[in-house]
Amino acid sequence: MTKNKYYEIYLQLKQKIMEEKYEESELLPSENALAKEYSVSRETIRKALDYLSQDGLIQKKQGKGSIVLNPRLFNFPISGLTSFKELSDSQQMKAQTILLSNRIIKVDEQLNKKVNWPLGSEVIAIERVRKIDEQRVIFDTDYLDQKITGEIPDERLENSLYDYLENDLQLPIAFANKEILVENVTEEDRHYMDLRDEDNHLVVIRSAVYLEDARYFQFSESRHRVDRFRFVDFSRRQHTLDERDF
Repeated sequence: MTKNKYYEIYLQLKQKIMEEKYEESELLPSENALAKEYSVSRETIRKALDYLSQDGLIQKKQGKGSIVLNPRLFNFPISGLTSFKELSDSQQMKAQTILLSNRIIKVDEQLNKKVNWPLGSEVIAIERVRKIDEQRVIFDTDYLDQKITGEIPDERLENSLYDYLENDLQLPIAFANKEILVENVTEEDRHYMDLRDEDNHLVVIRSAVYLEDARYFQFSESRHRVDRFRFVDFSRRQHTLDERDF
C-alpha cells in the first residue's frame, strides 16, 4: 500500500460526492465493496474514508457504514464586516466557538508591527477556534484596544464579540482594512485546527477594524482551512469619466 493510493481513492470518492453521484444521506458502498472495486485492502479504504470524514463529507456510523453529508462550501464574504455568529446563522452551519484565551498583554515590538499601537500599551488578546460540523476549521486571534472596549466577559466571546460591542457597549463598528493571503501552515495551526498531512496552506485574513468615529479598536487574524470555504465578493465596474462620455 502506498500513501498515494489511498489519497487517490479519497480524491475520487470526494469528487463523486461533490458531483452528487453519492447524494446526501446516502450510504457509501461498504469497505469490502470499495476494496473490491479499487482492488485494494480494507485498510487502504479505511484511510481514504478517514480523510473524507475529516473533510466533513461523511459521517461514520457503527453498524451502518459511511453516510454522505452535505458537501457544500460555506460562503465567506470578503468585503463585508460579518461576525462568525452572523455568518453561521445565515448559512445554517452546525457551528461552535471555543474560547482558548482572553487576557491583557502589553504591546511588544513584534506585535507593534501588526497592530500599530504604542509599545507598552495594554491590549486584550483573544484566541478562539471555530468548529463547523465538529471540525476545527478556523483559528482566530483578536487584539482589542482595552481603553475602548474594557475587559470582555468570556461568555460573550463564546457567542458573539460584535453583538457585545454593538449592543451592550453601544460601539458602532463601521469599516475595516483587510489583507487576504495564502500562508504556510504553522505548528500552532496544526495544534489548534483539524488539519490533514496534506494541508500545507491556509487562507489568512488580517483586518484592522474601525468605529464610526474612525477610532481604530481591533486587529484580527483569521486562519481558514482552504477546503471548507468559498471566498466571495460582489463587485461593480466603475467607469471613468472619459468612458461615460463615449
